[in-house]
Amino acid sequence: MSNAIRYFIRPLRPEAHLFEVRCTVTEPDPAGQVFSLPAWIPGSYMIREFSRHLLDLRAESNGKTVKLDKLDKHTWKAAKVRQGQALTLHYQVYAWDLSVRAAHLDQTHGFFNGTSVFLAVAGQTDAPCLVEIAGPEGETCRHWKVATALPRAIGEKGAAKAYGFGLYRAENYDELIDHPVEMGQFTQAAFEAGGVRHDMVFTGRHDCDTQRLAADLSKICQWQIELFGAPPPMDYYLFLTQVVGDGYGGLEHRASTALLASRKDLPWPGMKGMPDGYKTYLGLCSHEYFHTWNVKRIKPAAFTPYDLAVENHTRLLWAFEGFTSYYDDLALVRSGVITPDDYLGLLGKTISNVLRGPGRKHQSVAESSFDAWTKYYRQDENSPNTIVSYYAKGALIALALDLQLRSETAGRCSLDDVMRLLWQRYGQTGTGVEEDGIFTAVEALAGADLGPRLARWLRKVVEGTDDLPLTRLLKPFGVDLALDAASTTPTIGIKLTSGDTRIATVYEHSPAQQAGLSAGDVLIAIDGLKLNGGGLDAMLERRQPGDHIQVHAFRRDELMCFDVELASPTADSVKLTRQSKAPASAMQLRKGWLGKQA
Repeated sequence: MSNAIRYFIRPLRPEAHLFEVRCTVTEPDPAGQVFSLPAWIPGSYMIREFSRHLLDLRAESNGKTVKLDKLDKHTWKAAKVRQGQALTLHYQVYAWDLSVRAAHLDQTHGFFNGTSVFLAVAGQTDAPCLVEIAGPEGETCRHWKVATALPRAIGEKGAAKAYGFGLYRAENYDELIDHPVEMGQFTQAAFEAGGVRHDMVFTGRHDCDTQRLAADLSKICQWQIELFGAPPPMDYYLFLTQVVGDGYGGLEHRASTALLASRKDLPWPGMKGMPDGYKTYLGLCSHEYFHTWNVKRIKPAAFTPYDLAVENHTRLLWAFEGFTSYYDDLALVRSGVITPDDYLGLLGKTISNVLRGPGRKHQSVAESSFDAWTKYYRQDENSPNTIVSYYAKGALIALALDLQLRSETAGRCSLDDVMRLLWQRYGQTGTGVEEDGIFTAVEALAGADLGPRLARWLRKVVEGTDDLPLTRLLKPFGVDLALDAASTTPTIGIKLTSGDTRIATVYEHSPAQQAGLSAGDVLIAIDGLKLNGGGLDAMLERRQPGDHIQVHAFRRDELMCFDVELASPTADSVKLTRQSKAPASAMQLRKGWLGKQA
């Protein structure tokens, strides 16, 4: 790989959270080589300005300093160098973002995504890449290992051994930045699904029962592989989990996923049943794994290819994130890891969360998808009143579409078939999904009579703000939907920050908003009695809807008083139950939807 772009990265000063990075170009542009760093990372739709963490950037060729000009916030141009001489950039990256999106380094471990550490070489992003991942110096780090799905540079001098430091390779820059890297001392476990090895790596203190997790996760992965059809589109897969006291997140990649999880959500030796936290973690793993097909390979035309310098707008995130959010929990029940009642409980929570958001009446999921860059990923105190989640409502649209396909074809067709058609049409060809591609796929699959009607319905709900008729759609499956208030306590229509008396959100048209309370106000007393964190409901439970209370609060440094009329609690808590004596036709449909145990 003589023409390869060569990278080098190592933890330089873990205590200062600094990586050392080099990029060497053997054949730089004769007019002056341009370099740039991505402004965002695929899967997280927000401009993050990774370049702000680059330090001490300099260039050299043949041992001499080469002038660098900064062209914009994340682009540099090197002066011309003599023909035949390589050009090397040296720099450091500050890594103190404990998330799945960027880079993090201290004395316990190192983690990075390529988008936050590797400069792209303009005009040569299709060239092969070699990257040497080196270990940190010092006795405390001598037992560190490396976990990544990035292929080892077998056959090259200095090629890394399994889980070792050394040389890795990528076919191009896009592949290079699509394999996160974890280094340190970590727990390892493995399982097989679809004939492919799947590894799990856990960094951080934990007591995870990896055997239990491997058994459950292998079933989920196997079901997803069979849904799209074996073999899977990768020959190795890696789950990277950073274990923390309180955290949640995931980011998909072509052959791996980076996860952030609370240690209490992991299974422990001797654990009985299926605690809610463990279902949450399995759902996260399932979600990111489903992205292996849906968004990493079946992707919007707007992402083919990605332009990592600017926003890439699409109105289709409701399908790529929403459909994935539908299948993440569905895979748990269809694979037999959770019971149908467990699944209906999870689905009820999703429906409840959507109903509790006033923003669903103001924004469609198509608009939410397009505005992800400026609204969904940049939420403020008023966001619940103005936006809808393309994840959650997108999942309910997927549910509604699946139920209609199954019921109107007597189980002969389902959303599973739509996903397989999208995989054949787009995922296996590398063609991007057009903005109306989901609608045309549904129309083509459902047939001449049903197809056009379902496609029109789908477009209407995607572009509109009406609630979905889920009660009616679930009835043919022998599932009842009951809507009730989560509490009998009167409400003033606010959300407080966790464990505090500061208002995080004042809901639209609520008693609090009508009385003049605002986000940021700090509640100190109700009817002359001091309010403690978490005690608002206790102070309201003896009141009745229609009662007036006097609320004292600080806004900035000014004490203010508000007269608030209490309202009845909203009926926004959903419970789904299976009919025990459902007709045979409903039982058959339900088994097709939720699996044989349904």
